[in-house]
Amino acid sequence: MTEQKSFFDTKIEYLKGLGPQRAELLNTELSIFTYGDLIQYYPFRYDDRTRFYTINELDESLPSAQIRGRLRDWVVEGEGSKKRIIANFTDGTGTMQLVWFQGLTWLEKSLRPNGEYVAYGKPQGFNGRYSIVHPELDPVGPAMELETGMQPVYNLTDKLRKRKLDSKVISRAVRSLLESSWQHIHETLPAELIEKYRLISKAEALWNIHIPQNQAWLKQAMRRLKFEELFYNQLRLISNKLLQKEEFPGAIFKNTSLLKHFYEHLLPFPLTGAQQRVLREIYTDCNTGKQMNRLLQGDVGSGKTIVAFISMLLAIANGAQACMMAPTEILADQHYNGLKDFAEAMGLKIGILTGSTNKKKRVVLHEELQSGKMHILIGTHALLEDAVQFRNLGLCIIDEQHRFGVAQRAKMWAKNPVVPPHILVMTATPIPRTLAMTLYGNLDLSIIDELPAGRKPIKTVHKYDKHRAEVFGFMRTELEKGRQVYVVYPLIEESEKLDYKDLMDGFESIQRAFPRPKYEVGMLHGKMLPYEKDDEMQRFLKRETQILVATTVIEVGVNVPNASVMVIESAERFGLSQLHQLRGRVGRGADQSYCILMTGYKLSTDTRTRLETMVRTNNGFEIADVDLQLRGPGDLTGTAQSGIMDLMIADLAKDGAVLTAARESAQQILDLDPHLVLPQHTPIRNHLDRLKNRKDNNWSRIS
Repeated sequence: MTEQKSFFDTKIEYLKGLGPQRAELLNTELSIFTYGDLIQYYPFRYDDRTRFYTINELDESLPSAQIRGRLRDWVVEGEGSKKRIIANFTDGTGTMQLVWFQGLTWLEKSLRPNGEYVAYGKPQGFNGRYSIVHPELDPVGPAMELETGMQPVYNLTDKLRKRKLDSKVISRAVRSLLESSWQHIHETLPAELIEKYRLISKAEALWNIHIPQNQAWLKQAMRRLKFEELFYNQLRLISNKLLQKEEFPGAIFKNTSLLKHFYEHLLPFPLTGAQQRVLREIYTDCNTGKQMNRLLQGDVGSGKTIVAFISMLLAIANGAQACMMAPTEILADQHYNGLKDFAEAMGLKIGILTGSTNKKKRVVLHEELQSGKMHILIGTHALLEDAVQFRNLGLCIIDEQHRFGVAQRAKMWAKNPVVPPHILVMTATPIPRTLAMTLYGNLDLSIIDELPAGRKPIKTVHKYDKHRAEVFGFMRTELEKGRQVYVVYPLIEESEKLDYKDLMDGFESIQRAFPRPKYEVGMLHGKMLPYEKDDEMQRFLKRETQILVATTVIEVGVNVPNASVMVIESAERFGLSQLHQLRGRVGRGADQSYCILMTGYKLSTDTRTRLETMVRTNNGFEIADVDLQLRGPGDLTGTAQSGIMDLMIADLAKDGAVLTAARESAQQILDLDPHLVLPQHTPIRNHLDRLKNRKDNNWSRIS
């Protein structure tokens, strides 16, 4: 028996007005293959054709205007790339110019002197006269249907434009599809949600997103489709979390003897309330009999590493092993060096495995892991290798989650074939709430939202290049107090030669301003060999160098409590989260620390916002929210993150309130009815049944 295909699985070549050739173009250029793909290829803006303007009503503040009039005459002016057609267009209230720089040969053949046309575009004023450059020009005739209302504009490629497959062609095809598909559009949300949030129907939303009756209907269509998309996105994530908790057992860690010993004899400082709360959440998870999958968010310097170590002690006290995976060797080394003294004081064996661990050491490590002699293993991607086998892995901590994919996490699960290890994901990059709900909605969330006692907020200032002498003077004052200074230069992949030159020039100017023998200046960059980097860092750590000139290799993995000044050169070339990460390299001791952002004078509005945010606040979560507004979610997560990049209409930077409502609704429905068997949830169940064979993650897609 063949599977019954949905109406929306029909190939677009069968749609009136398209045909095989146009369909093939839409396949290759826009990945539109089926009716379902086309009906959900939403416009990115709308041309407002709801009214006609007269020439004497035009105003430069109008985003666009359409005028009905006559094309009196035209001339061709200029040569080569400056060649253009200038036409005089009149409507009885005045005369304006229409100007074209492209497609001139075709235009000259098609324009009709004294012909009646509708011109549409952005009016520009000059010397009391208006013009439109590259207007849309449609002839008015008895058979001509004038465009009215709000006209959709779709994203196109150059190839589509060259082949005359424009927004109008797509709009006509979509209209034809909407007219024939009305009875096939099923309601996908339960009546209770439609009523609660006063949403229009799915069919009305699809019609008005493509052919809005007016602004009010367009707004309602967008609201409905955004809510639905985010609702199904959250329903999928929460369902996966529930399924995970049902399907995957977890080891039970009741014994807390090692924790008590550590608290009583070795804990170097009292834990903050936030750290204590997070540890209670982890302890509770590890005693449910289900696998823990928790995301631990904490700002730079909030004390995540000590929480991770105490969690490891919980696993070890119950006869299990623990591991921590970091994205870079520098960070793995820092974790190892930071935890080694604690582990050894507790009588525990701790090891490190990275790409540069030699074969001899690996053999010993592998043996100690399999025998259970090794309690804690810190490492990089090297932990994922098949040769790395544990006797009983009970807890896996993954640092800087966004650098590791889901497949890599799954590989760590497989390291314990009997009971999957508990997973604790840590990130030092605070993630905006909306992003966390979408990226990590299948993980339980813990947040450390307070800094350890005695830490002073870092003072941040923005200085222009002309203030360099003042900045050098301040650096000298701090150096006199016995402090140390970082000076960071940007390293942008596209121009490594230029950046390397910047770094060398900067290094030389710092050496001139801070000469030997009074000052020692070190240098650190990505082109150095690992042992050279280590030597340079060790010299800085031991205070053999007072100033470290570096690229962003010091963004993660350096902990020098005596360094109290961070000077960031060309700060306009860094993103907000990167500036915040760099700033977090200072402020690790009890002394007041400073971050100085150096820039030139030419700054864009976005750059000024970034710098003002850095000066105003040390709160990583607030900074992450501003970053999301400025850059959008895609830039913050990388396109590899599924569950977010497949959003078709919702915008996480703007739709936080919709997302919150959608997540709460999905959570309430699944709490009440985890298997969606209640009659009121039939629309959800039917929709998911229709989607069963889809490979993508977007459960709101039409089927």
